[in-house]
Amino acid sequence: MKIRATCKIFACVLASLVLSGCAGFGPTTIPHDRFDYAEAISKSWKSQMLLNMVKIRYADVPIFVDVTSVISQYTLQGEINLSAGWSNSDLVGDGQTIGGKGTYADRPTITYAPLVGDKFSRSLAKPIPPPAIFFLIQAGYQADFVFRTCVQAINNISNRSGSQGNLREADPEFYRLVSLMLEIQGSGAAGMRIEEGPDQKEGTVFILRKKRLIPELAAKISTVKRLLGLNPDEKEFKIAYGSTPRDDNEIAVLSRSMLEIIVEMASYIEVPEVHLAEGRSYETILDQMDVSAEFGPLIEIHSDESKPRDDYVAVHYHDYWFWIDDRDLRSKRMFSFLLLLFAFTEKESAIAPLVTIPTG
Repeated sequence: MKIRATCKIFACVLASLVLSGCAGFGPTTIPHDRFDYAEAISKSWKSQMLLNMVKIRYADVPIFVDVTSVISQYTLQGEINLSAGWSNSDLVGDGQTIGGKGTYADRPTITYAPLVGDKFSRSLAKPIPPPAIFFLIQAGYQADFVFRTCVQAINNISNRSGSQGNLREADPEFYRLVSLMLEIQGSGAAGMRIEEGPDQKEGTVFILRKKRLIPELAAKISTVKRLLGLNPDEKEFKIAYGSTPRDDNEIAVLSRSMLEIIVEMASYIEVPEVHLAEGRSYETILDQMDVSAEFGPLIEIHSDESKPRDDYVAVHYHDYWFWIDDRDLRSKRMFSFLLLLFAFTEKESAIAPLVTIPTG
């Protein structure tokens, strides 16, 4: 009888353990699933962006694939087997068996969607709206950083271009302009306003204050107006898309698309000399260009046959590794900003990717 009682107690304990494990299995998956999937998607996003930058530099076809949904189905099952037998015979003796088993399965389903058609046009080929560029500055992103990345020309003052079809140095006034804009931004003397015009369309106004300014700051604002050909007596200017302003009360911004920005960043890649000699990649005039020492290159992407040891992101292409050093804060900031712009220009980014994890 003692053996029978012991078996019952053991069976109850085993059953309670299995059932309690099943009851609490769902919530326990949240901490690691949420962060593991986020980390995996982030890492793949960075790798995809860098790889496409390298492919563009090698005149290869860039392919962008979105992770649109992640569905992970967990299954946990438990089973207990219990049998016992007793005999008064000394030869046969008493016998009992207790057993348990469990099964666990993880069946993730991940959906990918390539950027094609209208989605490609909206996300990559369409120029960034000029007001959005100024709103990024208003949000705290440094003016020089935003202008050098997103602007091809402003009021006929051209930025540097590393595109193979349009290789050119920046106009001398461009670096002077972005340097002054950075100082004005830091002083808080610049602002934004959205207003509705007579045609009921929204327009964005850029404001350069001229009251209660110290002489040094007032002089810098006057220089910005002179460089842009703006009315020196005005403080509010409309923002429009284009390279040439309509009048001296308008700031015309020829903004870049995401694809143009990626091409521009690709021109900074350190391509192996052997690949240039073999004609695998095109050359840029970066080494010969007078990049302002005040700012330096926007990003540095290294290459070597050996895999890097301390990389922020790295990809393998044509038997070489291309990477951004994890200790290069400027390049990491530029690359992160590039990914932010990519999400910023995708209107549907707020609802994708969707992560659904049924458990049970």
